[in-house]
Amino acid sequence: VQKHSVHTLVFRSLKRTHDMFVADNAKPIPLDEESHKVKMAVKLRTEYGSVLHMPTLKENLREKAGTNTGDPYGHKQYSGNQGQEVDYVVTGTHPYPPGPGVALTADTKVQRMPSESAAQSLAAALPASQSRLDANRTAAGVGDVYRHAGISERSQPAGMSVAMVEAGGNKNSALMPKKAPTMPKPQWHPPWKLYRVISGHLGWVRCIAVEPGNQWFVTGSADRTIKIWDLASGKLKLSLTGHISTVRGVIVSARSPYLFSCGEDKQVKCWDLEYNKVIRHYHGHLSAVYGLDLHPTIDVLVTCSRDSTARIWDVRTKASVHTLSGHTNAVATVKCQAAEPQIITGSHDTTIRLWDLVAGKTRVTLTNHKKSVRAVVLHPRHYTFASGSPDNIKQWKFPDGNFIQNLSGHNAIINTLAVNSDGVLVSGADNGTMHLWDWRTGYNFQRVHAAVQPGSLDSESGIFACVFDQSESRLLTAEADKTIKVYKEDDTATEETHPVSWKPEIIKRKRF
Repeated sequence: VQKHSVHTLVFRSLKRTHDMFVADNAKPIPLDEESHKVKMAVKLRTEYGSVLHMPTLKENLREKAGTNTGDPYGHKQYSGNQGQEVDYVVTGTHPYPPGPGVALTADTKVQRMPSESAAQSLAAALPASQSRLDANRTAAGVGDVYRHAGISERSQPAGMSVAMVEAGGNKNSALMPKKAPTMPKPQWHPPWKLYRVISGHLGWVRCIAVEPGNQWFVTGSADRTIKIWDLASGKLKLSLTGHISTVRGVIVSARSPYLFSCGEDKQVKCWDLEYNKVIRHYHGHLSAVYGLDLHPTIDVLVTCSRDSTARIWDVRTKASVHTLSGHTNAVATVKCQAAEPQIITGSHDTTIRLWDLVAGKTRVTLTNHKKSVRAVVLHPRHYTFASGSPDNIKQWKFPDGNFIQNLSGHNAIINTLAVNSDGVLVSGADNGTMHLWDWRTGYNFQRVHAAVQPGSLDSESGIFACVFDQSESRLLTAEADKTIKVYKEDDTATEETHPVSWKPEIIKRKRF
Protein backbone atom coordinates (compact mmCIF):
# COMPACT_ATOMS: atom_id res chain seq x y z
CA VAL A 1 0.00 0.00 0.00
CA GLN A 2 1.46 3.38 -1.00
CA LYS A 3 2.03 5.66 1.98
CA HIS A 4 1.21 9.35 1.67
CA SER A 5 2.28 12.23 3.84
CA VAL A 6 -0.14 13.76 6.31
CA HIS A 7 -0.12 16.94 4.23
CA THR A 8 -1.31 15.01 1.12
CA LEU A 9 -3.99 13.13 3.04
CA VAL A 10 -5.38 16.33 4.59
CA PHE A 11 -5.61 18.04 1.20
CA ARG A 12 -7.27 14.96 -0.33
CA SER A 13 -9.81 14.99 2.48
CA LEU A 14 -10.43 18.71 1.91
CA LYS A 15 -10.94 18.08 -1.80
CA ARG A 16 -13.44 15.29 -1.11
CA THR A 17 -15.34 17.52 1.32
CA HIS A 18 -15.39 20.31 -1.23
CA ASP A 19 -16.65 17.95 -3.95
CA MET A 20 -19.37 16.72 -1.62
CA PHE A 21 -20.75 20.19 -0.87
CA VAL A 22 -20.05 22.00 -4.11
CA ALA A 23 -23.34 20.85 -5.64
CA ASP A 24 -25.70 21.93 -2.86
CA ASN A 25 -29.13 21.02 -4.19
CA ALA A 26 -30.88 22.67 -1.28
CA LYS A 27 -29.90 26.16 -2.38
CA PRO A 28 -32.59 28.00 -4.36
CA ILE A 29 -31.80 28.67 -8.01
CA PRO A 30 -31.32 32.40 -8.66
CA LEU A 31 -34.39 33.87 -10.36
CA ASP A 32 -33.90 34.75 -14.01
CA GLU A 33 -35.84 37.96 -14.69
CA GLU A 34 -36.40 37.28 -18.40
CA SER A 35 -37.72 33.72 -17.95
CA HIS A 36 -39.92 34.87 -15.05
CA LYS A 37 -41.54 37.48 -17.30
CA VAL A 38 -42.13 34.91 -20.05
CA LYS A 39 -43.62 32.49 -17.52
CA MET A 40 -45.96 35.14 -16.11
CA ALA A 41 -47.05 36.22 -19.60
CA VAL A 42 -47.91 32.61 -20.52
CA LYS A 43 -49.82 32.16 -17.25
CA LEU A 44 -51.81 35.35 -17.75
CA ARG A 45 -52.70 34.45 -21.32
CA THR A 46 -53.78 30.95 -20.26
CA GLU A 47 -55.78 32.14 -17.26
CA TYR A 48 -57.50 35.19 -18.67
CA GLY A 49 -57.20 34.92 -22.44
CA SER A 50 -60.68 33.46 -22.88
CA VAL A 51 -62.42 36.40 -21.15
CA LEU A 52 -60.14 39.23 -22.23
CA HIS A 53 -62.25 40.22 -25.26
CA MET A 54 -65.94 39.52 -24.94
CA PRO A 55 -68.60 40.83 -27.36
CA THR A 56 -71.02 43.41 -25.92
CA LEU A 57 -73.94 45.37 -27.36
CA LYS A 58 -72.92 48.57 -29.14
CA GLU A 59 -75.36 50.76 -27.19
CA ASN A 60 -73.84 49.51 -23.91
CA LEU A 61 -70.42 50.19 -25.36
CA ARG A 62 -71.32 53.83 -26.15
CA GLU A 63 -72.44 54.32 -22.53
CA LYS A 64 -69.21 52.81 -21.26
CA ALA A 65 -66.98 54.64 -23.72
CA GLY A 66 -67.27 57.97 -21.93
CA THR A 67 -66.06 56.47 -18.65
CA ASN A 68 -63.03 54.68 -20.14
CA THR A 69 -59.64 56.24 -19.46
CA GLY A 70 -56.47 55.84 -21.48
CA ASP A 71 -54.83 52.43 -21.41
CA PRO A 72 -51.53 52.72 -19.50
CA TYR A 73 -50.16 49.61 -21.26
CA GLY A 74 -49.97 50.91 -24.80
CA HIS A 75 -52.92 48.78 -26.02
CA LYS A 76 -55.63 49.97 -28.37
CA GLN A 77 -57.81 52.64 -26.72
CA TYR A 78 -61.60 52.30 -26.51
CA SER A 79 -62.43 55.93 -25.67
CA GLY A 80 -65.48 57.80 -26.91
CA ASN A 81 -63.57 60.74 -28.41
CA GLN A 82 -62.10 58.54 -31.16
CA GLY A 83 -65.45 58.63 -32.93
CA GLN A 84 -65.50 54.92 -33.81
CA GLU A 85 -67.66 51.99 -32.74
CA VAL A 86 -65.89 48.84 -31.56
CA ASP A 87 -67.41 45.37 -31.21
CA TYR A 88 -65.18 44.24 -28.37
CA VAL A 89 -64.39 45.65 -24.97
CA VAL A 90 -62.08 44.43 -22.21
CA THR A 91 -64.22 42.96 -19.43
CA GLY A 92 -61.98 40.21 -18.07
CA THR A 93 -60.07 40.08 -14.81
CA HIS A 94 -56.68 40.57 -16.40
CA PRO A 95 -54.36 42.06 -13.74
CA TYR A 96 -53.40 44.93 -16.11
CA PRO A 97 -56.84 46.45 -16.68
CA PRO A 98 -58.70 46.60 -13.35
CA GLY A 99 -61.51 44.16 -12.53
CA PRO A 100 -65.11 45.27 -13.10
CA GLY A 101 -66.08 48.05 -10.73
CA VAL A 102 -62.49 48.48 -9.43
CA ALA A 103 -60.61 51.72 -10.07
CA LEU A 104 -56.97 51.76 -11.20
CA THR A 105 -54.60 52.04 -8.24
CA ALA A 106 -51.23 53.75 -8.26
CA ASP A 107 -49.72 50.29 -8.02
CA THR A 108 -51.25 49.02 -11.23
CA LYS A 109 -50.72 52.30 -13.10
CA VAL A 110 -47.01 52.56 -12.46
CA GLN A 111 -45.88 48.95 -12.65
CA ARG A 112 -45.92 46.82 -15.76
CA MET A 113 -46.03 43.75 -13.49
CA PRO A 114 -48.41 44.29 -10.51
CA SER A 115 -46.98 43.40 -7.12
CA GLU A 116 -48.43 40.53 -5.09
CA SER A 117 -50.14 42.92 -2.66
CA ALA A 118 -51.75 44.80 -5.55
CA ALA A 119 -53.01 41.55 -7.11
CA GLN A 120 -54.44 40.40 -3.77
CA SER A 121 -56.17 43.71 -3.12
CA LEU A 122 -57.59 43.54 -6.64
CA ALA A 123 -58.96 40.04 -6.00
CA ALA A 124 -60.42 41.07 -2.66
CA ALA A 125 -62.16 44.11 -4.18
CA LEU A 126 -63.87 42.14 -6.96
CA PRO A 127 -67.65 41.76 -6.58
CA ALA A 128 -68.89 38.22 -5.90
CA SER A 129 -69.44 36.27 -9.09
CA GLN A 130 -72.84 34.84 -10.01
CA SER A 131 -71.68 31.23 -9.95
CA ARG A 132 -70.30 31.72 -6.42
CA LEU A 133 -73.69 33.08 -5.32
CA ASP A 134 -75.47 30.16 -6.90
CA ALA A 135 -74.61 27.18 -4.67
CA ASN A 136 -75.78 24.57 -7.15
CA ARG A 137 -73.49 25.68 -9.95
CA THR A 138 -69.83 24.98 -10.41
CA ALA A 139 -67.15 27.14 -11.98
CA ALA A 140 -67.79 27.88 -15.65
CA GLY A 141 -65.51 26.27 -18.20
CA VAL A 142 -63.97 28.05 -21.15
CA GLY A 143 -66.70 26.60 -23.39
CA ASP A 144 -69.41 28.14 -21.20
CA VAL A 145 -67.71 31.52 -21.37
CA TYR A 146 -67.74 31.53 -25.16
CA ARG A 147 -71.29 30.16 -25.28
CA HIS A 148 -72.72 32.80 -22.94
CA ALA A 149 -70.34 35.60 -23.96
CA GLY A 150 -71.65 39.08 -23.19
CA ILE A 151 -74.84 37.95 -21.43
CA SER A 152 -73.91 39.46 -18.09
CA GLU A 153 -72.96 42.78 -19.74
CA ARG A 154 -76.31 42.95 -21.54
CA SER A 155 -78.39 42.11 -18.52
CA GLN A 156 -76.73 44.49 -16.04
CA PRO A 157 -75.59 48.14 -16.04
CA ALA A 158 -71.93 48.90 -16.69
CA GLY A 159 -71.06 49.43 -13.04
CA MET A 160 -72.76 46.19 -11.97
CA SER A 161 -71.13 43.79 -14.43
CA VAL A 162 -70.38 40.32 -13.09
CA ALA A 163 -66.78 39.35 -12.40
CA MET A 164 -65.70 36.40 -14.49
CA VAL A 165 -63.29 35.19 -11.84
CA GLU A 166 -63.51 31.50 -12.50
CA ALA A 167 -64.27 31.68 -16.22
CA GLY A 168 -60.69 31.40 -17.40
CA GLY A 169 -59.74 28.14 -15.72
CA ASN A 170 -59.85 26.06 -12.59
CA LYS A 171 -56.89 27.69 -10.84
CA ASN A 172 -58.65 31.05 -10.55
CA SER A 173 -61.26 29.58 -8.22
CA ALA A 174 -58.58 29.70 -5.53
CA LEU A 175 -59.18 33.47 -5.36
CA MET A 176 -62.57 32.84 -3.76
CA PRO A 177 -63.29 30.75 -0.62
CA LYS A 178 -64.75 27.38 -1.64
CA LYS A 179 -68.13 26.33 -0.28
CA ALA A 180 -68.15 22.86 1.25
CA PRO A 181 -70.00 20.34 -0.95
CA THR A 182 -73.38 19.24 0.35
CA MET A 183 -75.21 15.99 -0.26
CA PRO A 184 -77.71 16.27 -3.13
CA LYS A 185 -81.33 15.61 -2.18
CA PRO A 186 -82.02 11.87 -2.48
CA GLN A 187 -84.78 10.46 -4.65
CA TRP A 188 -87.84 9.39 -2.67
CA HIS A 189 -88.42 5.62 -2.46
CA PRO A 190 -91.48 4.02 -0.86
CA PRO A 191 -90.65 1.91 2.22
CA TRP A 192 -90.57 -1.89 1.93
CA LYS A 193 -92.67 -4.10 4.19
CA LEU A 194 -92.63 -7.81 5.02
CA TYR A 195 -95.60 -9.64 3.57
CA ARG A 196 -94.67 -13.34 3.49
CA VAL A 197 -92.49 -15.76 5.47
CA ILE A 198 -91.77 -19.12 3.80
CA SER A 199 -90.70 -22.09 5.95
CA GLY A 200 -89.51 -25.51 4.86
CA HIS A 201 -85.75 -25.78 5.23
CA LEU A 202 -84.26 -27.53 8.25
CA GLY A 203 -81.08 -25.44 8.35
CA TRP A 204 -79.77 -21.95 7.65
CA VAL A 205 -80.85 -20.75 4.19
CA ARG A 206 -77.52 -19.71 2.67
CA CYS A 207 -78.31 -18.73 -0.95
CA ILE A 208 -81.20 -17.74 -3.19
CA ALA A 209 -81.80 -17.14 -6.92
CA VAL A 210 -84.83 -16.25 -9.07
CA GLU A 211 -85.27 -17.92 -12.46
CA PRO A 212 -85.35 -15.70 -15.58
CA GLY A 213 -89.06 -16.34 -16.24
CA ASN A 214 -89.99 -15.04 -12.77
CA GLN A 215 -92.24 -18.08 -12.07
CA TRP A 216 -90.19 -19.71 -9.30
CA PHE A 217 -87.09 -19.27 -7.21
CA VAL A 218 -84.50 -21.64 -5.77
CA THR A 219 -82.78 -21.76 -2.36
CA GLY A 220 -79.81 -23.69 -0.97
CA SER A 221 -79.47 -24.51 2.69
CA ALA A 222 -77.26 -25.92 5.45
CA ASP A 223 -79.61 -28.92 5.49
CA ARG A 224 -77.77 -29.96 2.24
CA THR A 225 -80.90 -29.61 0.07
CA ILE A 226 -81.86 -27.34 -2.79
CA LYS A 227 -85.53 -26.37 -2.82
CA ILE A 228 -87.58 -24.82 -5.62
CA TRP A 229 -90.53 -22.61 -4.61
CA ASP A 230 -93.42 -21.03 -6.49
CA LEU A 231 -92.83 -17.27 -6.46
CA ALA A 232 -96.50 -16.23 -6.50
CA SER A 233 -97.83 -18.56 -3.80
CA GLY A 234 -94.66 -19.41 -1.86
CA LYS A 235 -95.43 -23.15 -2.05
CA LEU A 236 -92.70 -25.80 -2.31
CA LYS A 237 -92.49 -27.34 -5.79
CA LEU A 238 -89.40 -29.55 -5.61
CA SER A 239 -86.50 -30.64 -3.39
CA LEU A 240 -83.14 -31.70 -4.85
CA THR A 241 -80.66 -33.76 -2.83
CA GLY A 242 -77.10 -34.55 -3.81
CA HIS A 243 -74.78 -32.27 -1.90
CA ILE A 244 -73.18 -33.78 1.21
CA SER A 245 -72.58 -30.46 2.95
CA THR A 246 -74.01 -26.91 3.15
CA VAL A 247 -75.14 -25.51 -0.22
CA ARG A 248 -73.50 -22.08 -0.53
CA GLY A 249 -74.47 -20.93 -4.03
CA VAL A 250 -77.25 -21.46 -6.61
CA ILE A 251 -77.92 -19.84 -9.97
CA VAL A 252 -80.36 -20.56 -12.82
CA SER A 253 -79.13 -20.25 -16.40
CA ALA A 254 -80.98 -17.94 -18.79
CA ARG A 255 -79.43 -19.72 -21.80
CA SER A 256 -80.28 -23.36 -20.99
CA PRO A 257 -82.61 -25.37 -18.68
CA TYR A 258 -79.79 -25.78 -16.14
CA LEU A 259 -79.39 -25.00 -12.47
CA PHE A 260 -75.88 -24.71 -11.02
CA SER A 261 -75.04 -25.20 -7.36
CA CYS A 262 -71.93 -25.27 -5.19
CA GLY A 263 -71.25 -26.09 -1.59
CA GLU A 264 -68.86 -26.67 1.27
CA ASP A 265 -68.31 -30.23 -0.01
CA LYS A 266 -65.96 -28.72 -2.71
CA GLN A 267 -68.48 -29.76 -5.37
CA VAL A 268 -69.93 -27.73 -8.23
CA LYS A 269 -72.95 -29.40 -9.83
CA CYS A 270 -75.01 -28.79 -12.96
CA TRP A 271 -78.65 -29.94 -12.67
CA ASP A 272 -80.83 -30.60 -15.71
CA LEU A 273 -84.25 -29.22 -14.74
CA GLU A 274 -86.05 -31.36 -17.34
CA TYR A 275 -84.96 -34.52 -15.50
CA ASN A 276 -84.14 -32.99 -12.07
CA LYS A 277 -80.82 -34.82 -12.10
CA VAL A 278 -77.17 -33.89 -11.86
CA ILE A 279 -75.63 -34.15 -15.32
CA ARG A 280 -72.17 -32.61 -14.75
CA HIS A 281 -69.64 -32.16 -11.97
CA TYR A 282 -66.85 -29.58 -12.09
CA HIS A 283 -63.84 -30.93 -10.18
CA GLY A 284 -60.86 -28.83 -9.18
CA HIS A 285 -61.44 -26.73 -6.07
CA LEU A 286 -59.40 -27.82 -3.06
CA SER A 287 -61.78 -26.44 -0.41
CA ALA A 288 -65.33 -25.22 0.17
CA VAL A 289 -66.88 -23.37 -2.81
CA TYR A 290 -68.48 -20.16 -1.53
CA GLY A 291 -70.10 -18.64 -4.61
CA LEU A 292 -70.72 -18.92 -8.34
CA ASP A 293 -71.98 -16.85 -11.25
CA LEU A 294 -72.78 -17.41 -14.94
CA HIS A 295 -71.45 -15.24 -17.72
CA PRO A 296 -74.43 -13.49 -19.41
CA THR A 297 -73.33 -14.02 -23.03
CA ILE A 298 -71.03 -17.06 -23.23
CA ASP A 299 -71.32 -20.59 -21.79
CA VAL A 300 -68.90 -19.98 -18.94
CA LEU A 301 -69.31 -20.61 -15.21
CA VAL A 302 -67.16 -18.88 -12.58
CA THR A 303 -66.82 -20.21 -9.03
CA CYS A 304 -64.93 -18.89 -6.00
CA SER A 305 -63.60 -20.87 -3.09
CA ARG A 306 -61.96 -20.94 0.32
CA ASP A 307 -58.80 -22.17 -1.44
CA SER A 308 -58.15 -18.46 -2.38
CA THR A 309 -58.88 -19.01 -6.08
CA ALA A 310 -61.68 -18.46 -8.54
CA ARG A 311 -62.08 -20.93 -11.39
CA ILE A 312 -63.56 -20.45 -14.85
CA TRP A 313 -65.28 -23.52 -16.30
CA ASP A 314 -66.56 -24.33 -19.75
CA VAL A 315 -70.16 -25.32 -19.01
CA ARG A 316 -70.36 -28.01 -21.70
CA THR A 317 -66.94 -29.67 -21.59
CA LYS A 318 -66.47 -29.32 -17.77
CA ALA A 319 -62.92 -28.14 -18.50
CA SER A 320 -61.28 -25.62 -16.19
CA VAL A 321 -60.42 -22.76 -18.56
CA HIS A 322 -58.53 -20.61 -16.04
CA THR A 323 -57.64 -20.66 -12.37
CA LEU A 324 -57.67 -17.06 -11.14
CA SER A 325 -55.04 -16.95 -8.42
CA GLY A 326 -53.82 -13.87 -6.59
CA HIS A 327 -56.01 -13.53 -3.52
CA THR A 328 -54.31 -14.49 -0.26
CA ASN A 329 -57.44 -15.61 1.60
CA ALA A 330 -60.83 -17.17 0.89
CA VAL A 331 -62.70 -15.67 -2.08
CA ALA A 332 -66.20 -14.98 -0.79
CA THR A 333 -68.04 -13.61 -3.82
CA VAL A 334 -67.77 -13.50 -7.61
CA LYS A 335 -69.75 -11.60 -10.25
CA CYS A 336 -69.75 -11.70 -14.07
CA GLN A 337 -70.75 -9.16 -16.70
CA ALA A 338 -70.56 -8.91 -20.48
CA ALA A 339 -68.51 -5.68 -20.47
CA GLU A 340 -64.91 -5.30 -19.34
CA PRO A 341 -63.84 -6.27 -16.73
CA GLN A 342 -65.88 -9.44 -17.11
CA ILE A 343 -65.12 -10.93 -13.67
CA ILE A 344 -65.09 -9.26 -10.24
CA THR A 345 -64.12 -11.07 -7.03
CA GLY A 346 -64.25 -10.02 -3.37
CA SER A 347 -62.16 -11.76 -0.75
CA HIS A 348 -61.47 -12.15 2.96
CA ASP A 349 -58.03 -10.67 2.26
CA THR A 350 -59.91 -7.28 2.13
CA THR A 351 -59.26 -6.76 -1.60
CA ILE A 352 -61.45 -6.70 -4.69
CA ARG A 353 -59.93 -7.86 -7.97
CA LEU A 354 -61.10 -7.09 -11.50
CA TRP A 355 -59.97 -9.84 -13.89
CA ASP A 356 -59.12 -10.11 -17.55
CA LEU A 357 -61.16 -13.14 -18.66
CA VAL A 358 -59.09 -13.83 -21.78
CA ALA A 359 -55.68 -13.70 -20.12
CA GLY A 360 -56.85 -15.08 -16.78
CA LYS A 361 -54.93 -12.34 -14.95
CA THR A 362 -55.73 -9.47 -12.58
CA ARG A 363 -56.42 -6.11 -14.26
CA VAL A 364 -56.92 -4.05 -11.09
CA THR A 365 -56.67 -4.73 -7.35
CA LEU A 366 -58.75 -2.46 -5.09
CA THR A 367 -57.31 -2.25 -1.58
CA ASN A 368 -59.53 0.42 0.03
CA HIS A 369 -61.46 -1.90 2.36
CA LYS A 370 -60.06 -2.59 5.82
CA LYS A 371 -62.02 -5.81 6.41
CA SER A 372 -63.29 -8.86 4.52
CA VAL A 373 -65.30 -8.22 1.38
CA ARG A 374 -68.16 -10.73 1.41
CA ALA A 375 -70.55 -9.14 -1.10
CA VAL A 376 -70.31 -7.48 -4.50
CA VAL A 377 -73.25 -6.28 -6.64
CA LEU A 378 -73.34 -4.77 -10.14
CA HIS A 379 -75.81 -2.00 -10.96
CA PRO A 380 -78.26 -3.23 -13.65
CA ARG A 381 -78.07 0.02 -15.68
CA HIS A 382 -75.04 2.04 -14.66
CA TYR A 383 -71.45 1.00 -15.35
CA THR A 384 -70.79 0.87 -11.59
CA PHE A 385 -70.75 -1.64 -8.74
CA ALA A 386 -70.80 -1.76 -4.94
CA SER A 387 -68.91 -3.86 -2.43
CA GLY A 388 -69.88 -4.63 1.16
CA SER A 389 -67.59 -4.98 4.16
CA PRO A 390 -67.99 -4.43 7.93
CA ASP A 391 -66.13 -1.12 7.65
CA ASN A 392 -68.16 0.44 4.79
CA ILE A 393 -70.18 -0.15 1.67
CA LYS A 394 -68.21 1.38 -1.19
CA GLN A 395 -69.31 2.29 -4.71
CA TRP A 396 -66.92 2.00 -7.66
CA LYS A 397 -66.85 2.93 -11.31
CA PHE A 398 -65.90 0.51 -14.09
CA PRO A 399 -63.66 -0.30 -15.89
CA ASP A 400 -60.75 0.81 -13.67
CA GLY A 401 -62.44 0.62 -10.28
CA ASN A 402 -62.41 4.35 -9.55
CA PHE A 403 -63.81 5.08 -6.08
CA ILE A 404 -67.16 6.95 -6.05
CA GLN A 405 -68.40 7.18 -2.45
CA ASN A 406 -68.82 5.46 0.90
CA LEU A 407 -72.16 4.36 2.32
CA SER A 408 -71.53 4.39 6.06
CA GLY A 409 -73.81 3.35 8.86
CA HIS A 410 -74.41 -0.40 8.49
CA ASN A 411 -72.01 -1.40 11.24
CA ALA A 412 -72.23 -5.18 10.98
CA ILE A 413 -70.81 -8.05 8.93
CA ILE A 414 -72.46 -7.49 5.55
CA ASN A 415 -73.16 -10.82 3.83
CA THR A 416 -75.16 -9.72 0.82
CA LEU A 417 -76.01 -6.79 -1.44
CA ALA A 418 -78.77 -6.34 -4.04
CA VAL A 419 -79.73 -3.38 -6.21
CA ASN A 420 -82.62 -2.69 -8.59
CA SER A 421 -83.11 -0.34 -11.55
CA ASP A 422 -84.83 2.29 -9.38
CA GLY A 423 -81.60 2.78 -7.47
CA VAL A 424 -82.59 0.93 -4.28
CA LEU A 425 -79.55 -0.79 -2.76
CA VAL A 426 -80.17 -3.40 -0.06
CA SER A 427 -77.51 -4.60 2.36
CA GLY A 428 -78.16 -7.61 4.62
CA ALA A 429 -76.03 -8.39 7.65
CA ASP A 430 -75.14 -11.17 10.07
CA ASN A 431 -77.10 -9.60 12.92
CA GLY A 432 -80.40 -9.72 10.98
CA THR A 433 -80.49 -6.03 10.04
CA MET A 434 -81.26 -4.90 6.52
CA HIS A 435 -80.54 -1.35 5.34
CA LEU A 436 -82.03 0.21 2.21
CA TRP A 437 -80.08 2.97 0.47
CA ASP A 438 -80.56 5.45 -2.35
CA TRP A 439 -77.85 4.42 -4.85
CA ARG A 440 -77.10 7.90 -6.23
CA THR A 441 -76.71 9.85 -2.99
CA GLY A 442 -75.91 7.05 -0.53
CA TYR A 443 -78.83 8.09 1.72
CA ASN A 444 -80.07 5.35 4.07
CA PHE A 445 -83.87 5.69 3.79
CA GLN A 446 -84.99 2.57 5.69
CA ARG A 447 -83.71 0.10 8.26
CA VAL A 448 -85.41 -3.25 8.83
CA HIS A 449 -84.88 -5.85 11.56
CA ALA A 450 -87.47 -8.55 11.02
CA ALA A 451 -88.48 -10.77 13.93
CA VAL A 452 -87.12 -14.30 13.90
CA GLN A 453 -89.25 -17.37 13.27
CA PRO A 454 -91.24 -18.37 16.41
CA GLY A 455 -89.22 -20.98 18.31
CA SER A 456 -85.88 -19.65 17.10
CA LEU A 457 -83.33 -17.86 19.25
CA ASP A 458 -82.90 -14.12 18.82
CA SER A 459 -79.26 -14.81 17.97
CA GLU A 460 -80.48 -16.77 14.93
CA SER A 461 -81.39 -13.57 13.09
CA GLY A 462 -78.98 -13.28 10.20
CA ILE A 463 -79.40 -12.48 6.51
CA PHE A 464 -77.16 -14.58 4.27
CA ALA A 465 -78.51 -13.66 0.84
CA CYS A 466 -81.04 -11.30 -0.74
CA VAL A 467 -82.24 -10.84 -4.30
CA PHE A 468 -84.88 -8.86 -6.21
CA ASP A 469 -87.22 -10.83 -8.46
CA GLN A 470 -87.18 -10.14 -12.22
CA SER A 471 -89.96 -7.50 -11.95
CA GLU A 472 -88.01 -5.84 -9.10
CA SER A 473 -91.26 -5.48 -7.14
CA ARG A 474 -90.37 -8.13 -4.56
CA LEU A 475 -87.31 -8.64 -2.41
CA LEU A 476 -86.44 -12.14 -1.13
CA THR A 477 -84.08 -12.76 1.76
CA ALA A 478 -82.50 -16.05 2.92
CA GLU A 479 -82.11 -16.08 6.68
CA ALA A 480 -80.55 -17.92 9.63
CA ASP A 481 -83.93 -18.73 11.22
CA LYS A 482 -84.44 -21.29 8.37
CA THR A 483 -86.98 -19.09 6.55
CA ILE A 484 -87.23 -17.11 3.34
CA LYS A 485 -88.82 -13.69 3.85
CA VAL A 486 -90.52 -11.79 1.01
CA TYR A 487 -90.79 -7.98 1.05
CA LYS A 488 -92.65 -5.62 -1.26
CA GLU A 489 -93.07 -1.86 -1.55
CA ASP A 490 -95.78 -0.26 0.58
CA ASP A 491 -98.39 0.81 -2.02
CA THR A 492 -100.16 3.12 0.42
CA ALA A 493 -97.05 5.16 1.27
CA THR A 494 -96.58 8.62 -0.21
CA GLU A 495 -93.92 11.25 0.19
CA GLU A 496 -96.24 13.13 2.54
CA THR A 497 -96.86 10.16 4.86
CA HIS A 498 -93.22 8.97 4.77
CA PRO A 499 -91.13 12.10 4.21
CA VAL A 500 -87.39 11.87 3.72
CA SER A 501 -85.77 12.87 7.02
CA TRP A 502 -82.89 14.31 5.06
CA LYS A 503 -80.46 16.99 6.15
CA PRO A 504 -78.10 18.60 3.63
CA GLU A 505 -75.12 17.60 5.74
CA ILE A 506 -71.50 18.12 4.79
CA ILE A 507 -70.39 14.96 3.04
CA LYS A 508 -67.11 13.08 3.39
CA ARG A 509 -67.02 11.13 0.18
CA LYS A 510 -63.32 10.54 -0.18
CA ARG A 511 -62.77 8.71 3.09
CA PHE A 512 -60.93 5.55 2.10
